[in-house]
Amino acid sequence: MTIYVGNLSYQATKDDVLDVFKEYGAVKRVQLPTDRETGKVRGFAFVDMEEDAQEDAAIEALNEAEWMGRVLRVNKAKPRQERPAFRDR
Repeated sequence: MTIYVGNLSYQATKDDVLDVFKEYGAVKRVQLPTDRETGKVRGFAFVDMEEDAQEDAAIEALNEAEWMGRVLRVNKAKPRQERPAFRDR
């Protein structure tokens, strides 16, 4: 399972997110997507943890928690949906 972390501060780093989630167990991966044009973080992250129970505990504790001046949205990530390819008319 992958955890979606939304409404992140734009100043949050990968290490910041790792530090918060490692309180709930072993973190396998933290990904902070960046804007293609500016290279700045986009305000959300994905976190993978070793065990489902750890992920559930992190979601329960951190959803709607205030962190770095923002109220986090933390839940199970939805599978990525394929978008149709752009076609120039």
